[in-house]
Amino acid sequence: MSSLAQAAPRRGALVDLWARSRTRDAVLVVGAAGLTALAAQISVPVPGSPVPVTLQTFAVLVTAAALGATRGALSQLVYLAAGAVGLPVFSGATGGMPAVLGATGGYLLGFVVAGYLVGALAQRGADRSLRGTLLTYVAGSLAVYALGVPVLALVTHQSLGWAVAHGLVPFLVGDVLKALAASALLPAAWHVTGRTR
Repeated sequence: MSSLAQAAPRRGALVDLWARSRTRDAVLVVGAAGLTALAAQISVPVPGSPVPVTLQTFAVLVTAAALGATRGALSQLVYLAAGAVGLPVFSGATGGMPAVLGATGGYLLGFVVAGYLVGALAQRGADRSLRGTLLTYVAGSLAVYALGVPVLALVTHQSLGWAVAHGLVPFLVGDVLKALAASALLPAAWHVTGRTR
């Protein structure tokens, strides 16, 4: 292989460094959905808000970056489907259609969009540097809030301003901390593989 070919940027998600198969992809997708379900159980209620603080967004965005766009979105569709049929995968070990159609339903749908968006950005190399990972995390978080906040307002019959105050603002500090953790974790994982470019 020429030095030019070796220096060329490697496209793809982190897991694409290893050989792909349908079985492996299925296991990764289900595993990422399971990790999101586990992260949902680390839940802290927010006074005055039906939306708790959880580690879900961290799980969604980190797994999406590792898996890429299609598998990142699919993992969240699997998570959403598992909850919709009644498995206790949502925060507080809840499940069922009332949770999907409830106050936090927009955030759950936002996970699917964020999974695709973050995965797509990661496939283009955005998760290989501190700055790129931070920007990717911000983009993914915005996707979650873009669906979550309006649905929260709609379902609770409150104003959009109320939904922003109760469904976005209380989570910003936690989002910054999660973004910093992700920005350390993902580039470090690439560095270990020796494929930082």
